[in-house]
Order: sequence, then structure tokens, then C-alpha cells
Amino acid sequence: KINISGLRQNGVEVVECQTDKKGISKYFDLIKKHRELRGKYDVMIVGYPGFQFVILARFLTRKPIIFDAFLSLYDSMVLDRKQVAQGSLRAKYFWWLDKISMSLADIVLIDTNEHKKYLSKEFGIDDKKIERIFLGADTDIFYPRKTSGNKTNFKVLFYGTYIPLQGIEYIIRSAKILENEKDISFELIGSGQERKKMNKLAEEMNSGNITFFDSVPIDKLAERVSTADVCLGVFGKTEKTKRVIPNKVYECVSMRKPVITADTPAERELFEDGELILVKLFDPKSISDAIIKLKENNGLRDSIGEKGYKKFIDKVTPDKIGFELIRIINERYR
Repeated sequence: KINISGLRQNGVEVVECQTDKKGISKYFDLIKKHRELRGKYDVMIVGYPGFQFVILARFLTRKPIIFDAFLSLYDSMVLDRKQVAQGSLRAKYFWWLDKISMSLADIVLIDTNEHKKYLSKEFGIDDKKIERIFLGADTDIFYPRKTSGNKTNFKVLFYGTYIPLQGIEYIIRSAKILENEKDISFELIGSGQERKKMNKLAEEMNSGNITFFDSVPIDKLAERVSTADVCLGVFGKTEKTKRVIPNKVYECVSMRKPVITADTPAERELFEDGELILVKLFDPKSISDAIIKLKENNGLRDSIGEKGYKKFIDKVTPDKIGFELIRIINERYR
């Protein structure tokens, strides 16, 4: 959505070829719709998660194909989430699907240079065909909002899928460290494979300052962000944690909120100290120290929020991302 919006904001005509069909019928529906569009476009972009569709696209067109991969399925499902056993047939399927889809595309878009290095090394993809495009955020939904000044507590917000790279365990342990700070509360929003495990950990630690919420619609999520004093990023132990700038970081800085997240090579590709609070990986004490630091210094809190927001406005609004994508296309095909 962000890429399409960004292209259109830069004057590019984007025709969409999409289907609501399921199973094998979705491929036939796309083939039918593509016949009507043949000759009406210069470049085909296959959006995430279109790993199978790149293969179809290669049969449908001789025009350049850009694959917005965003991530590696093998890395996500096998190495990070560990939902598929390494060496299993399903793991091999994901590995080959990654390799084939990225090999067939003329350009592969990925979110960080750290991910680019991984794809090149793991799947033997020519790094010259991989281009970094930062994710950005949907500014129709995530934008600075005025909030009521009647709050009585200091709210720390996390939202996301309960998967290992998030490091939710370390957020819960940081909340335990701060349990005597009676005016600090934690809100954790989301669901996923580790939700029950994290609920159980919080119960065992008797963490009374944490409230768990199920996932909410994205517009309601933005409302929750607007009421937070501090937002949290990712802190996990997995290698993927070091390769990503998570969506939530973009979304929260686009709302002028101060963000605490792990200090990783990927984060440093865009952000500097003072634009985010960067802390040690999988270290609850670093998280809790950062929360106290921001709670006790309103000026610092405002400064971090403002500087992060300025970086977002300068570098990764949808129109900036669209401009960068046009530059990539023009460099190769004009």
C-alpha cells in the first residue's frame, strides 16, 4: 500500500492486478485479468507476499519484474519463528521458494542492507539485483495527534506479533524490574505463537503492571499509540532481530512518539542516537533504565519524539519511498 501510494504521489500511473480467489483458481483469475492489462504497463511489481506469483509473472510477461520480497520465508518460518524444523521437507520448500522467486525477478526489494547481505549469502542472489527500500508507514493512519492531558500514569506500549524476534520476554522482565514504580504501566497488544508462553511468564513473575490485549484493527492501533508516553520496538535474540527495522518503529516515530528499541546494524542504517533510544539486545535492565530515563525527563522525551519524527518526514514518508523506487527503476530501464 505504501509503495503504491508513493508511486502515485510521484505521478506514476499504477494499474493493479489483484484477486480475491483462493486455491488454484486465484492463478487462473490473475492470468485472465493480466490479459486485459497486457501492453498497458512498463514494469511489473509483484508485492509481498508474492513468492509464488513471481513464478507466474515470469510466464506472463517479458517486461521487467520487481519483486517486493520484504523478507525471506525460510528465515522467518524456519530460523526465526522455528515453526518449521530445519532439514524438513517443508523447510526445503521454503528455501527453494525464496531462491527461485528471487532468482526469477529482475529486481528484488528488501527492507535493509543487513537483509540484503543475508539474501545474497544464503540464496546466492546477485547483490546487484537487490535494492533496499525502507518500509515507512501509512501516513493516512499514523500521524501525530493531540491527546488529553488528564493522564495519571506513564504508559509504555508494545504491539506486534508474538514471535521470537520481538523479545517480549525481555519487556516482561523489564516490567518486573519497574514494579515498584506505581505510576508506570505496560500495555502489550497482539497475538501469535508465543502469546500463551508470555502470559504464563507474566503470571509466574507476578507482574501486576502489565495488561495484555488482543490484536486490534490498525486504525484503533494508531489511537492506542497516540495515548502512549513511550513505545517499544524489538529486543529478541534471533539473528533476524539484527536485520530488521520493524514496522512499529516507523509507525510510532511517524506519530512523534519516543521509541526504545535494540541497537542493531539495521536500525543504524536509518536512525541515530537521539532519534531513538537504542539499548542492548535481550537486556531487560537496559529497557527499564531507558524507560526511567524518559519518564524523568520530559524534555528528553519530547526531543527524541521530535527528532525521530523529523527523520521520518525527511527520509521515509510514502512520497519519499515512491521517489526512491522510481529512481531505481529509471537507473535500470531508462
